Amino acid sequence: MLDKRKFYINGEWVSPSKNSDFNVINPATEEPYVTISLGNEDDTNKAVVAAKNAFTSWKNTSVEERITLLEKLLKIYKRRFHEMTQAISTELGAPLDWASSAQTASGESHIEDFILRLKKFEFETKFDESSDNYIVYEPIGVCGLITPWNWPINQIALKVIPAFATGCTMILKPSEMAPLSGLLFAEMIHEAGFPAGVFNLVNGDGAGVGSQISSHPDIDMVSFTGSTRAGKLISKSAADTIKRVCLELGGKGGNIIFADAYPNAVRDGVRNIMSNSGQSCDAPTRMLVEKSIYEKAVEEAADEAKKIGVDLPSKSGDHIGPVINKSQFEKIQSLIQSGIDEGATLVAGGAGRPSNLEKGYYVKPTVFTNVSNDMRIAKEEIFGPVLSIIPFESEEEAISITNDTPYGLGNFLQTENKERARRVSKQLRAGVVQINGNAPEAGTPFGGYNQSGNGREGGTWGLHEYLEVKAISGWK
Repeated sequence: MLDKRKFYINGEWVSPSKNSDFNVINPATEEPYVTISLGNEDDTNKAVVAAKNAFTSWKNTSVEERITLLEKLLKIYKRRFHEMTQAISTELGAPLDWASSAQTASGESHIEDFILRLKKFEFETKFDESSDNYIVYEPIGVCGLITPWNWPINQIALKVIPAFATGCTMILKPSEMAPLSGLLFAEMIHEAGFPAGVFNLVNGDGAGVGSQISSHPDIDMVSFTGSTRAGKLISKSAADTIKRVCLELGGKGGNIIFADAYPNAVRDGVRNIMSNSGQSCDAPTRMLVEKSIYEKAVEEAADEAKKIGVDLPSKSGDHIGPVINKSQFEKIQSLIQSGIDEGATLVAGGAGRPSNLEKGYYVKPTVFTNVSNDMRIAKEEIFGPVLSIIPFESEEEAISITNDTPYGLGNFLQTENKERARRVSKQLRAGVVQINGNAPEAGTPFGGYNQSGNGREGGTWGLHEYLEVKAISGWK
């Protein structure tokens, strides 16, 4: 079993101040595969002190210095790409092909894009040509970064890289359920030669290190990705110190499919939510289908779900792996049963593991039809490979059903009518809308409305999250 008990603080790998071992379970085998330490307040304080001391000099480094270091980090990341893929496949249970092409590739893409944005960003600018005022963007300070297990390096890169780029220092707490990718990234940062104290990593759980970060008086900002429940607790904990809080939380996306949608819209929609074993906050888990094509869509969705294999992460090919842990598996099973109990029609999948797997937290790709938007499976974020199909008659009804949720992260719509696509997309209450399967480009802002969070990650918008704006009058 791997031993990864040490933390990265002030440029060194250090032992925890107190032994608090935590055995991380491999979701594919249900066996422990690595031991980490859960930090305590002393560990968190040491990391904060290191970050605070480093901020004095790091904030004054030139943009060119930061770009040089980030470009070194990018080269190291590319060289150790396959190590990252293996780490993510192990901790998350993601099939190796998917871990490489989607998960690890996302980290590389974010580093590349933030370097590009940093090269173009103006940290100082005139208010306007005739004004005597001057605008300066300055790093906000010491940042607490709390990342999830479902897209580990994706979210780490979306937080760590813009913090580096803007001159902030930081403490990263990766999910204790998926610690390997964060620890490997810390090794890369150390190899790149970032100054001691600029980046620190302390493993821990939400109740421990997570709450210590969110309430710490010397942390100026918290960026958190995770559940809406945890996001509320972090906001309350951070309130006493009036620190900035950036939240990317849960979702219950809708995928509106009109009768004139492209031929594979339904099948693509099924594949979309099943990827990553359904563990994506912006997955369109409610498929809204126009009534004139509803029966055909149900047949296609059921057929496509049955074609999706479920197997070991170590195997190559097009399939999904397990969900992250036992509690998540049991939650998904409970919600599948609730769909049956509330009268939805099960047309694919269902409760229990697939018949070819006796061990591991594997869930069958599941599709429900005849779902109403007041059922639990339509209201709650399941975070598993479970799709609910809901019929609609009019454009207005589709918009109303899609928006009838406390969430607002990602919505999708499929239609060949460009004017309708643009009209409907503007009416959907979500931070991201994807038309006809067109994914957002690199550097596009990502974030949600309502209980899906606040703030935006990615691109220039991601840099702004880590900056204060100073107005100076009398500059001339």
